[in-house]
Amino acid sequence: MELMKIEVLGTGCKKCQQLEANAREAIAALGLEAEVLHITDPIEIARRSVLSTPALAINSQVVSKGKVLTPTEIQHFLKA
Repeated sequence: MELMKIEVLGTGCKKCQQLEANAREAIAALGLEAEVLHITDPIEIARRSVLSTPALAINSQVVSKGKVLTPTEIQHFLKA
């Protein structure tokens, strides 16, 4: 199975950091192996049509924009 790729898109603000922490918690709770990246480049963020950060992408598909998802909400996307 291919390693899951989780990306947090945002400038590194407190909300972005919280989203990354919540994503790591969700991954651990499900016992998954995943690569977690934090994309801070504004050009890359805009290229993905993200106008409101933080955003969360799973395997390059943006699943959330402009809010800090809870670990439970993130688990829902990871199971899908």
